[in-house]
Amino acid sequence: MMASGGAPLLSCKNVSKHFGALAAVKNLSFDVYPGEVLGIGGPNGAGKTTLFEVCSGLNPATAGSVIFGGRDITHLAPEAICHAGIARTFQLNACFDSLSVADNVRVAAYFGRGNRRFPGLRVGKLTDELADAALEAVGLSSKRRMIAGELPVLDRKMLMLAGAIATQPKLLLMDEPVGGLNPKEIDLMMEAVRKIAASGVTIMLIEHVMRFLVQLSTRVLIMHHGESIYAGPPDGLTKDKTVVDVYLGQGASKRLEAMMERRAQ
Repeated sequence: MMASGGAPLLSCKNVSKHFGALAAVKNLSFDVYPGEVLGIGGPNGAGKTTLFEVCSGLNPATAGSVIFGGRDITHLAPEAICHAGIARTFQLNACFDSLSVADNVRVAAYFGRGNRRFPGLRVGKLTDELADAALEAVGLSSKRRMIAGELPVLDRKMLMLAGAIATQPKLLLMDEPVGGLNPKEIDLMMEAVRKIAASGVTIMLIEHVMRFLVQLSTRVLIMHHGESIYAGPPDGLTKDKTVVDVYLGQGASKRLEAMMERRAQ
């Protein structure tokens, strides 16, 4: 839960990202507090992934600032932002297909925590311990010797998640973590994310699967045309006319409302 009266872990202040004349993110401001799970939704093209690229350094902001832990990270390199404590997973599964599951996570744990100007021949005990703990957290310990390229979709997503948490992040950005998964697999991912959040990692996640988004999020931000059209508790989504009109639609809104009512009983 959000720390009451505490300082935000991440602050985006009047952030914009332009690609030529197109404003993918437009004058966006919000805070993320330690212990929160901030869910981000919105139509395709709303600027959600671009926002993650701004926060992680892959596409720095055109204007505005990103403050993390009291430090301005707006124009830091992606690896410096990772070393500062922000890890990210992607929509498409990213891993070293020819390496084993365990070695994929070892690479993340070794290079994701600090600069390695002269990498050693061995990764060291701490790296192995972090990799083992990350694999355990996502349920991949029994598949540690498998070649990553042979994993099914859910396990590849879990492997990417394990690599992210092996860097010991303070903030984890997850971009559509359940895209392409069936309902049972979505539940397994939800369990893994809850476990990570319970360990103290603050999470921002983008997702179109509303069941996943509202059940995990302590707060929700809905974007449209690069701007925020809603910021508040998940149970306020179906009561907001703008969100219903431009994103959910009447049918999805009623189904979502019914699901939340069942959960509240």
